[in-house]
Amino acid sequence: MSTWLLKPAELTLKGENRKNFENALIRNLKRMLNREAAAVHDPKSSPASVTIRGGRYYVHCAESEKFIVEKVLSRLIGISGWAQTNVCEKTIDSVLQACVKEGKKIFDNGMHTFKIEARRTDKSFPLDSYQLRCEGGRVVCESVDGLKVDIHNPHDIIRIEIRDKAYIYSGGKKGLGGLPVGSAGRGLLLLSGGIDSPVAGFLMACRGMSIDAIHFHTYPYTSLEAKEKVIKLAGILGSYCMGIRLYIISFTEVQARIKERSPPPWSTVLMRMAMMEAGEKTALKIKSKCLISGESLSQVASQTIENLTCIQSRIKIPVLRPLIGTDKINIIRNAQSIGTYDTSILPYEDCCVLFTPHHPILRGSNTQANELYETLELGPLIEKALENHELAEF
Repeated sequence: MSTWLLKPAELTLKGENRKNFENALIRNLKRMLNREAAAVHDPKSSPASVTIRGGRYYVHCAESEKFIVEKVLSRLIGISGWAQTNVCEKTIDSVLQACVKEGKKIFDNGMHTFKIEARRTDKSFPLDSYQLRCEGGRVVCESVDGLKVDIHNPHDIIRIEIRDKAYIYSGGKKGLGGLPVGSAGRGLLLLSGGIDSPVAGFLMACRGMSIDAIHFHTYPYTSLEAKEKVIKLAGILGSYCMGIRLYIISFTEVQARIKERSPPPWSTVLMRMAMMEAGEKTALKIKSKCLISGESLSQVASQTIENLTCIQSRIKIPVLRPLIGTDKINIIRNAQSIGTYDTSILPYEDCCVLFTPHHPILRGSNTQANELYETLELGPLIEKALENHELAEF
């Protein structure tokens, strides 16, 4: 049997409602483990058990199933880190033997320096934290030739936690942090095929928000491959967000009406206004509390502060823009880390990119934007598009 120790992230800062966040994290962890097990084994099987004691979470499973646990923990929002852990009886000999085992593992992985960190929650243990560090370091150095102590810049750290049992581990991995998905309401992500919007959805999931998504396509002006690309992006997001529903809306008639009746410089802003209106209607229907957008201030012409004001002027629910102050380099970095970048850069453009005017309006007037929008009479076309939506669930 193998054991992993998980350290919760921000929920440790919560007060009287901390239990609600803990329950959400445990629920998400068990659900992800069960789903991953069902994909590999019998749908009714569960590879792991989960326990919580003293502010730490523990996952236990057979050694042969460890790949399932590692995969789940790498995508679990709400933990700051985790490590596979030696669990032993609370005796000095058992603890020091486990330290030697971790020291050998560190050396076998090509590292040559370490230090010991110790925490003694059970004050009845014979050695205090300082003595544990000293004795642990001494026995590892004596047993593992070539491994030395470096308390300032070690290659790895052997951690000792004396709790209900003794837990000794090294090589901990960094978690995604944040708050458990589902602890902060539900939002509807405007998901394009670009780099930004999947990152925006992921960042809001890390703030505890459950995510659904809406995508607008304009076949035959945009290809079916462009739609499949977005479906794939939604699937990747769903693996972090405890699942996701993707509403696919055909906006061909809306796009054609805008192209036919609006001044060309205004076409992108008016298109975005129509998407916001359709997004709000969908959000209210599925009980989402807000829209989520991947816009970043002044990244493109439609994202100046004046144009952003125009774009959201006709809706009442909040629009969250987690990337608003983030530059493209950092957005790309985030996309690469969550695995959406390679899909986002596939050469299938969405309708916003395809119909971008040569000389777009840069600082649109809110009054003029709404006057132009009214002349388009898009209401019936938007309602028709929403009625004929496709739904993909992950």
